[in-house]
Amino acid sequence: MFTLTISDKPIAVTNAEADEARELFMSEEFKEDLKALESEGAPLWDGFATLSVRPASEAEIEEFEEADFEEDEEEGEEDEGPMIMFLVDVTEPDDSDS
Repeated sequence: MFTLTISDKPIAVTNAEADEARELFMSEEFKEDLKALESEGAPLWDGFATLSVRPASEAEIEEFEEADFEEDEEEGEEDEGPMIMFLVDVTEPDDSDS
């Protein structure tokens, strides 16, 4: 498992292999998501802070393994690839307007 950090702060963990984790976390689409999603009222990523991928710590692995992903899965959508779990509380800006 691998963890995405922003300025050395752990943000997300994935069960992908090293190359795939790096490809996922460093993709332009994921970077755009990081700029759109918020944590504590601020964007997760400002577009400038350092992004890096490192092996997940034991605590991050444990948190990932204890997570209940079943509520996010729909029937027939199992095993569609690696899972990503945020390690910080994440909200979409539009959620607060509803």
